[in-house]
Amino acid sequence: MSVYKYWFFLILIFGLFFFILGFYFLSMDYSLFADWEILSINSCAVTMTLLFDWMSLLFMGSVMFISSMVILYSEDYMIADTNKVRFLMLVLLFIISMLFMIISPNLVSILLGWDGLGLVSYCLVIYFQNCKSYSAGMLTILTNRVGDVSILLGIAWLFNTGGWHYLYYNFYFFNWSYIFCLLIILAAFTKSAQIPFSSWLPSAMAAPTPVSALVHSSTLVTAGVYLLIRFSNLMIQFDLSFFLLMSMLTMFMSGLGANFEYDLKKIIALSTLSQLGLMMSILFMGFPIISFFHLLAHAFFKALLFLCAGLIIHCMNNSQDIRYMGGLVNCLPYTSICFGVANLSLCGLPFLSGFYSKDLSLEVMTMNYFNLFIYILFFISVGLTVSYSVRLVYYCMSHYKGLLSCCSYYESLSMMYSMILLFFMGVFGGSMLSWLLFPFPNFLVMPLECKFMPFLFVLLGGWIGYETSFVSLAENLFGLKNNMVISFLGGMWFMPKFSTYMIYSKGLFLSDMYVDFLDMGWGEYIMSNIMSYCFLILSKLNFYYQNNNLKIFFSVFILMILLFIMI
Repeated sequence: MSVYKYWFFLILIFGLFFFILGFYFLSMDYSLFADWEILSINSCAVTMTLLFDWMSLLFMGSVMFISSMVILYSEDYMIADTNKVRFLMLVLLFIISMLFMIISPNLVSILLGWDGLGLVSYCLVIYFQNCKSYSAGMLTILTNRVGDVSILLGIAWLFNTGGWHYLYYNFYFFNWSYIFCLLIILAAFTKSAQIPFSSWLPSAMAAPTPVSALVHSSTLVTAGVYLLIRFSNLMIQFDLSFFLLMSMLTMFMSGLGANFEYDLKKIIALSTLSQLGLMMSILFMGFPIISFFHLLAHAFFKALLFLCAGLIIHCMNNSQDIRYMGGLVNCLPYTSICFGVANLSLCGLPFLSGFYSKDLSLEVMTMNYFNLFIYILFFISVGLTVSYSVRLVYYCMSHYKGLLSCCSYYESLSMMYSMILLFFMGVFGGSMLSWLLFPFPNFLVMPLECKFMPFLFVLLGGWIGYETSFVSLAENLFGLKNNMVISFLGGMWFMPKFSTYMIYSKGLFLSDMYVDFLDMGWGEYIMSNIMSYCFLILSKLNFYYQNNNLKIFFSVFILMILLFIMI
């Protein structure tokens, strides 16, 4: 049995065990707070604290379940790679870092898992070693460093309270706790790629597709949402309307961008960003459990969507442009079914996994006191989700004839096996979680027009997405005539430019001046080099003296005689 299959079975068994244990803890309303004393010297003890409650166990179960499927899928996907075992080790390190972050009630141990995620994600993004991967990896890790620094500042700030366990300080209002909240929100915004830190998420698509499936479903990008869910009791005491607006705009911006994008993996990445915006906005409205529910439901169908995309890219000779695809429903029937179900679940089609959490989020938002701007933006974002999903299905699956003539179609057996369980979770996961997570059903009574609003926007978004998919119409509407508008809407509102060029263009000029002034200037020459210059002169003199020169010997002899005479 290969090393990939061994780890697949091991992680799957553990994942199912944690999943069942999480539901048991939820039914019993039970939490386990474990202190493990690693080392004790006199009165000093090094302890590791672990928190096992229903939330951490369910999330760990989901992460391990999806990871096991990704590892099984990777065995065939990375078959031509010479460093398959190194890739597996990196993926396992990634999973361990995430699990470490999930079960930590301590801000210091959260930072260890958090930093581990950032570092290993950098190694995975630059896995295919080329210039594009290097620049994407650098953007990813430097953006995430901002969040790491804010968590470090939060740790420093918690010195005032006498401990780092957030559980102790999470339920009451204390001095300057709003600063602590701001630091935690900043960390979560960088990791979950909210505005203004959104540009790293699509560029991280340079990683291999199995890694993208893992990163964008349940690990790296959801870490920020999970952190905020843990700190939600403290945050709800403050006014979060500004952060609600930011997350809503992220949702809207990524939905717009995905409608103009032609790269298959980038479209799915932007859809992840849109769903993260939805989770964040529901969280800032004050409903952390619904946010967690959507996080779990989204993880399953998004992983399935990425695995299908990876197989399609393989069949297209590693081309990711959706304009080269078309008619895949005839050539890849099983993959097309999985892709269609994942897409419809993402749209929120009734009675699939995404419907339960998405519809509940929309209805809860409708029932609360939020202004018309938030209300309209929320529904337009949902419509845009359906629009780019229908566009994707049209370009990839339907009878649209792509531009690529030479394709190699095959459906690997282990890749198909890895999709089966995710397929069932994409269909039944939402209903199962909605029955088990909420102790009593949410019964929301509202007028007929409010109840039908989500359905109306889903239909409207789907129709617009289909109509604008036709190449002739799309080129007339969105072609070179309106280039500025299209580059703005489709280019994430110029955010990648702000994150890269706007920062280093002036910085490079300034650093060049500093090098000229400090490292190449008189100060460097006189102060730093004076000792070495003196030693150089002395060594030359010494060398000249030791060169058995007769003149020097006679001169020294005469000088010594004169000295003795004078004495």
